[in-house]
Amino acid sequence: MSRAHRPRNRSGEGAATAPRPVDRYRELTAAGPGAWVARRLGLPRPVALRRTEPGQPLLAGPALVLGAGAAPLAGGLADVLRAGGAQVHPELSGVAAGAALGAVVLDASAVATVEDLEQVRAALAPAFRRLGPCGRLLLVGAPVPPGTAPGASGGASGGASGGTGTASSAAAVERAAVQQALEGLSRSAAKEARAGATANLLRVDPADPAAAVAGAASTLLFLASARSAFVSGQVVTAAPVPAPAAPPPAGEQPLAGRVAVVTGAARGIGAAIAEVLAARGAHVVGVDVPAAGEALAAVANRTGGSALQMDVTAPSAPARLLEHLLARHGGADVVVHNAGITRDRLLVNLDAQRWASVLAVNLAAPLRLTDALLAADGALRPGARVVAVSSMSGIAGNRGQTNYAASKAGLIGAVRALAPALAQRSGTVNAVAPGFIETEMTARTPLLTREAGRRLSSLHQGGLPVDVAEAVAWLAEPASAGVTGQVVRVDGQNLIGA
Repeated sequence: MSRAHRPRNRSGEGAATAPRPVDRYRELTAAGPGAWVARRLGLPRPVALRRTEPGQPLLAGPALVLGAGAAPLAGGLADVLRAGGAQVHPELSGVAAGAALGAVVLDASAVATVEDLEQVRAALAPAFRRLGPCGRLLLVGAPVPPGTAPGASGGASGGASGGTGTASSAAAVERAAVQQALEGLSRSAAKEARAGATANLLRVDPADPAAAVAGAASTLLFLASARSAFVSGQVVTAAPVPAPAAPPPAGEQPLAGRVAVVTGAARGIGAAIAEVLAARGAHVVGVDVPAAGEALAAVANRTGGSALQMDVTAPSAPARLLEHLLARHGGADVVVHNAGITRDRLLVNLDAQRWASVLAVNLAAPLRLTDALLAADGALRPGARVVAVSSMSGIAGNRGQTNYAASKAGLIGAVRALAPALAQRSGTVNAVAPGFIETEMTARTPLLTREAGRRLSSLHQGGLPVDVAEAVAWLAEPASAGVTGQVVRVDGQNLIGA
């Protein structure tokens, strides 16, 4: 799980330029006798995931866009995929016999009764069977509002108080239940998906279809594309936006002209984030400790960005960052809090120094830097994007990592609390939570520990630093304005739990 993504120092972990890890088990079970044995024993057979490459089409095959119930968003979602270059069909009968689907998108945003769920099953089952290797299943549902119980005052249905209930509030409860059922369906489908395919749920309010599709477009394209190779079993809510957030034309860089700050940028996940943001057009200001200065300079040279040697825990760090950004760049559009350390010990053996050092780097520093950026006029430009790199440890916990898990859970709390403040500036704040990510550090872990980390996901393999970077870049895009205050796991979906 999350031990794999732990940075070993404030620079992050591993080297972004390191060769891709060798997964001998995957190679052994890919073909020949190894594949035969794996099939006979029911063992997982992980495949090489489809990841982004230059000139690559959005999908590996045609897309099928279906609807259950009224399906008010289906047409608009199909238009977004077409604009992204996909071949889109409204019915399975229109797809050539034997052709594998690159994506299946099902608009279930209007389903409201238990009986409606049969329409979901009937539409989804035959289409899911045709989903090809590394294909994408995306369910589209509506948000589940609180306070819809019969008799609850202030609920979405306006139910009467006093516990008597009304027909309308009972209907609201059923609708909420049915929409929540889509989450269980999508997570289970993600665990049934084969050959590197993924499944996710996108929630958007269908009341204004045009605004709903505009708010969902960026997320739809991310989850449909190879950029989301290690994202599965996730639920993302996209708020409607008032104006169309159309995808940029092919070849255009969505972050062109924007300045992005990445802490812990010298190595590993941080370096990968810097590289992907730069590839999307951003000028990246990489931040890391002076001891990592040589590696940081190399990242800056590769990305055409700039380097700022700075300890994020230093009392002067907020002022130094502000001075650098305002004097040299006129502010920042994207801030990625990636720097982090680990000091693992069982709780009974954890001393105050190890506790304090982890909390200082992983949690206190991002809080102080963000507070300073929000307080200084012009430091964060309108529409700014803040992304924190959390961890699966912060969600599920991890033995021997109480300090690390506390710090990463704290980042999730900060993201949720900061969302209203960023919204006032037309900005967003989100977190990504990596699971088992292949780095130089994980390559040195004991074989059984490494193999367990790789296989305990629905994709039966570890992710790469670029998988985390792609999720960060999606959240950093201007078109992702509808996504804020959320945590997206980049973990291939854990087989046990969430």
